[in-house]
Formats: sequence, C-alpha cells, structure tokens
Amino acid sequence: MTSAHEVNFDGLIGPSHNYGGLPDGNLASSNNAGDISNPREAALQGLEKMRMLIGHGLVQGVLPPLPRPNFDLLVSAGFHGSDAQIIEAAAKAAPRLLKAAYSASSMWTANAATVSPSSDTEDGRLHLTTANLSTMLHRAQEHPDTTASLVSIFADDEMFAIHGALPMHPDFADEGAANHVRLCASHGAPGVELFVYGRDAGESTVGFPARQTRLASESIARSHGLERAVFARQSRAAIDAGAFHNDVVSVGALDTLFFHELAFEDTNETLNSLRRAAEGLFDLKPVMVPAKDVPIEDAIKAYLFNSQLLAIPGKDRLVLVAPMETQETDSTRKFCEQMVSGNGPIGEVIYADVRQSMRNGGGPACLRLRVVMSEDEIDACHQGVLLDDETIDDLQDVVRRTYRDQLSPTDLADPEFANECCLAREEILKVLDLEELA
Repeated sequence: MTSAHEVNFDGLIGPSHNYGGLPDGNLASSNNAGDISNPREAALQGLEKMRMLIGHGLVQGVLPPLPRPNFDLLVSAGFHGSDAQIIEAAAKAAPRLLKAAYSASSMWTANAATVSPSSDTEDGRLHLTTANLSTMLHRAQEHPDTTASLVSIFADDEMFAIHGALPMHPDFADEGAANHVRLCASHGAPGVELFVYGRDAGESTVGFPARQTRLASESIARSHGLERAVFARQSRAAIDAGAFHNDVVSVGALDTLFFHELAFEDTNETLNSLRRAAEGLFDLKPVMVPAKDVPIEDAIKAYLFNSQLLAIPGKDRLVLVAPMETQETDSTRKFCEQMVSGNGPIGEVIYADVRQSMRNGGGPACLRLRVVMSEDEIDACHQGVLLDDETIDDLQDVVRRTYRDQLSPTDLADPEFANECCLAREEILKVLDLEELA
C-alpha cells in the first residue's frame, strides 16, 4: 500500500462571478438571478477556506479561473469585429448568450473532471477525465480550457493520464466528480469507485434534467481501467427537489458514505453493491440521514451533503466542512449536533462561509476536485498550484486589486469589464507560474 494524500484542488472564483440564473434545476441560482454579486468577496471567501484546510495539515491545490468572456463562443454565434464590438452587439442581440460567455461556473471544480487514483487503475497511473458538462450551455464551453489546465498541471504522462471530454451528445452527458465517490480503507489503498447517474442513454425525462448518464459513467470507468466500480441511479425525487448533482445529497470519504434517505433510487441495492465490491478491502460505514429528521428540501437548501468530508491529521474521526447555511437551518444543525455526539465515523462539523458561492448553488464540495496522490505524484505535478499561506496572500492581493466589489448582470455589457477580467486572470496565472495558459 502506497502512502497517499487526498489533495483538494479548489477553483479560484473568477472576476466575472455573477448571478445570471443560467442553470435549469439549480434552485439557488434561479432564486438569486439578477442580484448584485460580489466577485471580490467570493474569491476571498474561497481562498480563506483553502487557508483553513492548510492550517489543518491538508495538502491544498488550486485551479485558475478560465478565460472569460469566452470570445470563441460569441464568434461561433455570428458576432464579429473588435472585442468591444462583439460585447456590445451580443449585449443587445443575445444577452443570455453573453451571460454564458462570462460564466464563472468553472469555480466549481467538482465538475471539472472525474479522478481515479493510481491505486485503483489497471496501468498504475492517476487518471483524470475532463467532464463535457453538455447539459448546460454555460458549462459545456468549459472542457477545452479545463483540459488545457489539467495537462499543464499533470504533465508527466508516466504518472498521469488525462482524457479529453466524452462526445458532446446527450447520451454521454457527464458532470464529473460531482456524481462520483471513492471509498477505501486509506487513501493509498485500493478503493471502490461509486458512479451515480440520473438516466440511461436515450432516456428522456420530465422535470429538471438528469445531467449524468450511465453510459458516460461506464465509459469513464473503462477508460480508467477500474476493477471495482459500482453504478447506482440517483433518485428522481432528489433530482426534482433540486439535487442537480449527486453531491447535493451524498458525500463519502475513506470507508464512510454520508447520504440522504432519498439520494438513491434503490438504497439497499446501492449499499449491497458497495459491500460486495469492498469485500476484503474494508467494511462500509453508511450514515443515512432520514427524511423525517431532515426533509429533502432542507438538505438541499442548507447543502448539508455538499460539504467536504475529510480525514484530518490528528483527528480520530472524519470532519465535515459544511456551509454556514447548514448551521442556520434548524433540521440540519440538529442532525449534525446529534451525529457528532454519537460514536459514528463523523466526529466534528466545521462551518465555512462560502455564501457568495452558495447563492449561485455551490457549497464547499462543489468548490473542490479531490485528487488522491502519492508523494511522488505530488512532487511530479506543477508545484505552482500547491498552496501555502504566502501564495494565498499573493492571490488575495491580486483579487483585492483587480476584482470588482459589486457586479450586476447588466455590467457584462461594458466592454471595459472584459479587459478587467483578462488582466485579473493574467496576474493570477503569474502567481501560479502558469503563464502558458494565458
């Protein structure tokens, strides 16, 4: 068994963070559409969460924001001329498309890719498959730039295998690690990978879209060379309640799966399949939250499960890093208090302020991509994205100098704002020694 760390690569929230209300099925985003956002506060909140985890002895990485606005998207839609002319024309003729071109949703790096550590894969390499995010236009544009970032960070092809996005077809709809959980005895031990899907290929749905297909999940498992993969269907009740990704209703770490009673279409079969796959490796510890204690509506409003479940050095039980909204919602706060007072696998809850992200529908778990890495793999990846307090200070300085304090969706029509976003990203890339992505 190899010594390994779970490295959280958080997305640095970009300067165009706004409440555009673009995603169908994301209730928080829809409810706050058109409101004034605060990109500076959002990025500073995210960086403080990263700093907190470094302080707890964890290895913390960061992914830079993608280039915004995406002029390629606007040009593809027939707009032409100078950058300023393209912005002005799109603002008049296609304001929703302009919002998509400015979308800062790549900050939710749980959707960036699906990751399988080297201890799980046939060829002994760490595999990452970029998510195509094909269900929503504002996210479907991300994968080429996301792949470029991953290739720059995980460049050693003897240790890392980067797979491009699956075909951009509804049958291959893939939302990345937001629908994927890895369970194991320890990070460096062989694990079981749980893929959660909302529909089969070719299946149509009524109501909110089911964004992950079984075909996409199976394709990724094959590409990664996984021996122990389990496929489970997310419940339609959860999707229709606003759980657009499975990480809104379940989260796992080590041998523990923490989930809502309505997370899976067939809970018993899901747990039995996991136990069979884990036989000889570890004993599964399921922690189910009953709907009578926490109604599904409260779980989604408070994002109880969109939390980071972490093994923190020096702690004998897992720690849940939950959003402040979990503490402020009676049912979820009471459940957390009862849970940690018992002798189960989760022994502490830490509340983090990520309100700017939460108002757009993303909690602590959305903001991070978990990458289990050996010491050699950590040494082989691009060192500029592995954070310490000094680098966080430098990034916060860039944010304070270059990000707007307030941003309205109508401000996206200002051509000068496009220049601000470009300059801010260039300074971020300098701090991270990733100028090649500029």
